[in-house]
Amino acid sequence: MSILQKLKYYKEIQKKSFALLIDPDNVSELDCIELLHLAESAAVDFLFIGGSLITGNNLGRIVEICKSNTQIPVVLFPGSSLHIDTEADAILFLSLISGRNPDFLIGQHILAAPILKRSRLEILPTGYMLVDTGKQTTVSFISNTTPIPYDKPDVAACIAMAGEMLGLQIIYMDGGSGAEKPISPQMISAVRKAIETPLIVGGGINSPEKVQIALKAGADVIVVGNAIEKDSGLILKITQTIKEFNT
Repeated sequence: MSILQKLKYYKEIQKKSFALLIDPDNVSELDCIELLHLAESAAVDFLFIGGSLITGNNLGRIVEICKSNTQIPVVLFPGSSLHIDTEADAILFLSLISGRNPDFLIGQHILAAPILKRSRLEILPTGYMLVDTGKQTTVSFISNTTPIPYDKPDVAACIAMAGEMLGLQIIYMDGGSGAEKPISPQMISAVRKAIETPLIVGGGINSPEKVQIALKAGADVIVVGNAIEKDSGLILKITQTIKEFNT
C-alpha cells in the first residue's frame, strides 16, 4: 500500500496518525538515532524530514540514518527544490495555497519535477496552508507570504476547498515551527467539513491535551517536531493519546 493510499484508508476508517518531524539542522546523528528508537518503540506512523530553512548539508545523512534504523516511512517535508533526497520513501510536494507567491505555488515545483520524475520517490501532491499562530515564523518569512488570520476559519475552508478542486490529494495546515499556539479547533473543524482529502495539522502542538483537541476537531495526522526536540518523552505521550483516541 502506498503512503497516499494508507492516508486515505486511515481517514476512511477514522484512524488517526502521528508524524514525527525531524529538522536536519536541529539534530545530531546521535540525537536522531535516539529519536528513532523512541519512535519505533512507540509505533510512530510517519517520519517527516525537513524544514523551511536548511542551512547545513545534513539532510542526506539524516535520511540515511532513518532508513537504516527504522521501518517507519520516511517522507520529505521540503522548504525548497534544494531539499530533495531520493533515498527517502516519499515527498510532500507542497503548493503553498494560502499564499500568493508564485514561486511556492508552482515555481519551485518546476525546478524539482525533473529530479522527482527520475526518482523512486512517491509524490504526494499537498496543499500547504500557513496559519497565523501568534508570531512570524521562518516559513512565512522565507516564502514571503501572509498567513491565514487565526480567527478566519471560513477563509481557510475556502482555500482548502479550492486546493482539493485543483486535484491536490492532501491538505496540510501548519502554524509553523515555534508557533506560539496551535491552529484553533474551529479552523480545523471548518476545513475538515469542507474537504474529503486527508488533513494534516501541525505547529504549536506541544502537549497530549493539544493533540486531543486537534484530533477531535478533525485532524487525521498530527505533526510534532519542535516540542519533541525539547522533550523527547513527548513521543510516547502523543502516541499513547492517539492510540486511546483510536480505540
